[in-house]
Amino acid sequence: MAEPSWSETLDRIAPAVVQIRVDAPRPFDTEWENTTEATGFVVDAEKGLILTNRHVVYPGPVVAEAVFQNAEEVDLTPVYRDPVHDFGFFRYDPEDLRHIDPVSIPLAPEAAAVGQDIRVVGNDAGERLSILAGTLARLDRDAPNYGRGRYNDFNTFYFQAASGTSGGSSGSPVIDIQGRALALNAAGRMDASSSYFLPLQRAIRVLDRLRNGEDVTRGTLQTTFVRQSYDELRRLGLDEVEETAARLNFPDYNGMLVVDRVVDGGPANDLLQPGDILLRINGEMVASFVPLAEILDDSVGKSLQLDIRRGDETRQVDVTVGDLMAITPDRYLEVGGAVLNPLSYQQARHFNRPPGAVYVASTGFMMGRSGVPRGAIIRSLDGETTETLDEFRQVFEGLSDGARVPVRYTRIDEPYREVLATLTVDRTWFPARDCRMESGTGRWPCEELAAAPARNEIKPGSVRFGDYGDARAQRLSRSMVWVEFDMPFRVEGMDGVGFTGTGIVVDAAQGLVLTDRAAVPSRMGDLRLTFASSLEVPGEVVFLHPLNNLALVQYDSALLVGSEVRPVTFNPRLPGSGDDVWVVGKRPDQSLVSRRTEASGLDPLRLSLSSSFRFRDVNLETLSVVNAPSDVGGVLADRHGRVQALWSNYGKQGARGDAFKGIPAEVIQDMLARYRNGEGIHSLEVEFLLMPMSSARKLGLPEAWASRLADLDDRPRGVLSVERIVAGAPAEDYLESGDLLLAVNGTPVNDFRRLNQASQAETVDLSILRNGEVKELTVPTQRMDGRGVERVIHWAGAVLHEPHRAMAAQRGIPRRGVFVSNFSYGSPASRYGLNPGRRIIEVDGQSVSDLDEFLEQVAGREHRSPIRLRLEDWDGTTDVVTLKLDKHFWPTEEIQREDGEWVRRER
Repeated sequence: MAEPSWSETLDRIAPAVVQIRVDAPRPFDTEWENTTEATGFVVDAEKGLILTNRHVVYPGPVVAEAVFQNAEEVDLTPVYRDPVHDFGFFRYDPEDLRHIDPVSIPLAPEAAAVGQDIRVVGNDAGERLSILAGTLARLDRDAPNYGRGRYNDFNTFYFQAASGTSGGSSGSPVIDIQGRALALNAAGRMDASSSYFLPLQRAIRVLDRLRNGEDVTRGTLQTTFVRQSYDELRRLGLDEVEETAARLNFPDYNGMLVVDRVVDGGPANDLLQPGDILLRINGEMVASFVPLAEILDDSVGKSLQLDIRRGDETRQVDVTVGDLMAITPDRYLEVGGAVLNPLSYQQARHFNRPPGAVYVASTGFMMGRSGVPRGAIIRSLDGETTETLDEFRQVFEGLSDGARVPVRYTRIDEPYREVLATLTVDRTWFPARDCRMESGTGRWPCEELAAAPARNEIKPGSVRFGDYGDARAQRLSRSMVWVEFDMPFRVEGMDGVGFTGTGIVVDAAQGLVLTDRAAVPSRMGDLRLTFASSLEVPGEVVFLHPLNNLALVQYDSALLVGSEVRPVTFNPRLPGSGDDVWVVGKRPDQSLVSRRTEASGLDPLRLSLSSSFRFRDVNLETLSVVNAPSDVGGVLADRHGRVQALWSNYGKQGARGDAFKGIPAEVIQDMLARYRNGEGIHSLEVEFLLMPMSSARKLGLPEAWASRLADLDDRPRGVLSVERIVAGAPAEDYLESGDLLLAVNGTPVNDFRRLNQASQAETVDLSILRNGEVKELTVPTQRMDGRGVERVIHWAGAVLHEPHRAMAAQRGIPRRGVFVSNFSYGSPASRYGLNPGRRIIEVDGQSVSDLDEFLEQVAGREHRSPIRLRLEDWDGTTDVVTLKLDKHFWPTEEIQREDGEWVRRER
C-alpha cells in the first residue's frame, strides 16, 4: 500500500479538529475566571468525545462550545479533567451535528520516535485550522514548569519539537502521517520556538473507561518523582548491582525515578524522603512514569511494597495508595463575592500543605476589603477553627450581615506566619451558596446558605480626643472623622472599589458628616466612620452633591455616648492672597495634622474629562494654598479654628497640579441649608468657562457690558462662556456652546458663586451674547435630589444601571437605554463583547429606554438561548452583538434601595 501523503491525511482528519470557546465563570484552585479559545479533537465520534488539555477543561466550573470546520456549533459538557496531567475530555451530542460527519482520530503514543515528522493541527493564535510542521526531538523532556502556585504537570515525560505553537493551539493533536494522534499540544516557548506535547498513554486509559461508562480511578502517593541519570544516581547511593539490573531491564533508559518531594500528611509521609531511589514495586522493577501510574491507578486503597535505595541502604516500605480523585476539589463556597475551595493536591505539593484546607481562590468584595489575599489559607473565623469548607460554612452561617469578626489566615507560601484581620461579613451585596460539581453534567448546582441571623445591636461607645499643642488642631480634632467607603460593584464610572478620606461633623445631634466624593463617590456601598482613631460606627450616604465635590453622610449619634464630638463652625469669609490659613486634617494613617500656610488665591476649577464617565466637579472656584501637604484631607481654617473651606481631594478627577483644593464654606453652607429644607439643588445643567475679557471683546462684547462686568470685582475676571450643555437638559433648547453669559435675573454675573446662587429657582432669566447680539432668555433649571444610582441589574455577567449624569454632562451622551457599567470575566458579557461604557438601546429589535423595559424584554429567556443587542457607544456609533445566556452561573439579579435598605433579589 502506498504511503499516504500529508495532504490526504490532513484532509481526512481536519473535520475532527474543533475550535473550543471556553468561559471559566469562577476563579477556582490555580485558575482565574477567564474567557479564552483553544483546540480539541474528536476521539470518539459515535459518543461525541473530544480530547483537549486539562487547562482547557479547567479544574472548576466551565462553559464551553465547539465550532467544527464547517462552522457548526455545539455545546460541550466536561466529563473528565485529570487531576495531574494536562488532558481532559468534553462530550457533545452527535445529534446536534447536521452538516458534518467528523472522523475519530485514533491515539497512538507508542508510534512516536525521535526524528519523526509531525503536524500540529489546531487554532494557533486563534486562527481557524492552522497547520504547523515540526520534528520530534525528544520523548523524555521534563514537564513544563509554569511557576510555583500555578497548574503544573508532573510525574510524566513530555515530547519536544521545534514547532512554535502559540495561544489557541492548546489541545491540538500532534499528528503523524498516518493520521494518528501521537500526543497533545500543551505548551511552548516563544523565545526558543519549542513546543511541548503530552504523551497520551494515560488519556487512552481514561477514554476506554468513558466509552464503557466506568468510573475513572486515579491513585496517588502524594509524591513527586523525577528521572535522574545514572551519574546522579550513583551520587545518591545507587550500587553497581542495582544499576546493572536497571540497565539490563531498560536498555533504552539512562536513569531511574527518584523521590523529589512528599506532601505533608500524604500516604508516603514519613515513609519516603526526597532523594530516595525507586527500585521496585511489589517486586517488579519500575524506572519510568507510565508503569508507575498504571500501578497506582489500579491500586487505590491497596497496599504496595516499595523497594527504595536511601544512601547506602536498600529499604522496603509498605504504603497504602491514596485516592487522587478524593483530594481533587469538586466544590466551592461563594461568600461576599469571594470564592473558597478545598486546597488541591496541585497547590499542596507546591507549598507542602495537606490538601483540603480552606483556600481563597478569589478575595471578592468581602475578603478583599479585609486585606485577605488570594492564596490565603483560612485557619479560623470568629475564633472557631476552620480546617474544612464544612467548618467554615458552619461558622459563617451563624454570622449576621455587617458583623465585624476576626479571621486568621496564613499565606500559602508563608505557612508559619499567621495573620489576624477583621472581616466585615457581607450578606447584602452578594449571594452566599455552596456549589458542588454534578458528575457527568458539567453543572455545579448551588445550595443557598442559611439566612443570616438578625444583625447584632451595635453597642454605644465613647472616645477620648487627644490633646494637641496647636489651638486649631485642638478645636477641630473633635470634628474630624476618618471615612471609609467600599463599593461592591463598579458603578457610575468608578475605577476602584475602596475609598478613604476625611470628613467633618457638621451636625453632632443629627450625626451629619461632610466629606468629598473622592471618599464617598456613590451611594451604593458600605460606609464606616472612625472617631479619634478608636471607635468605628456604620454610616449611610444621604446626599451626593450633583455638581460639586461634596458628599453628606450620617451616623447614629446615640452610638457615641459621652463623647465630645463637636460640629465645626464655618467662617464664610474667604481668605485673601497671602492671608494665613491652617490646613487641618488627617493623613492615611489617621494621624491629625495642622500646618500653617498662606492662601494663594481663588481660581476657577479646571478638570479634564473622565474617560470612564465618573463624577467631575464643575462651575466652582476653589482655594489654593502655598506648599500644602500632599496627603492630608480635611479643612482650611482661620486662626480661631473656624472652617473657611473643605480641603477636598481632586486627585482622581484629573486635577492639574495639587490634588487637594478648598471648596469655600459658603458653598457648603448653601448645600446644607438646601438639604435640611428638602429643596435639592437646582442647576442650569450648563458647564461654563471663564473667558478673558480680551477674548470676549473679540467676540463682539459691547463696551457697556464689558464695563458693567469689570465693575463687579476689584480684580479682573472675565466673562462666563458656555462650554458644554448636559444632554437632555432644558437648556439645550435655549443655549449654544460659545454663548457669553452677561446677567442672571437682570444682575450682571461673572463668577460661579453668583451664578449658582441665582440658579436656585425653577426658571432663570439670562442675558447672553450670541453672534454679537445680546439676547434675553428665560431658561428652566433642573432640580436634582443627590441620590445617585440606587438600582443595579446583574445580567449575563454585566453590571447595568440607568445612564448617569456624568455621561450626559461630559460627553453629551443622551440618557436613554441601559448603561453597561462593568462585566465579569468568564461571563457571556465578556465572551461576546458587552463592554463597559456602552448603552443597550435595543433587545432583539425592540427599543429599550430604561431598566424596566430592558427587564421586560429579557424576561423568560431560556438557558443558552441567543439574544441580539444593539449597542450605542459614547460617540453615537452603534453596532449589534449577539450572546448566549447562561442562567446557571449568571442569573439575573436586581439590587435596589427600598425603605432605607439595600435589597438583592433574583429576577
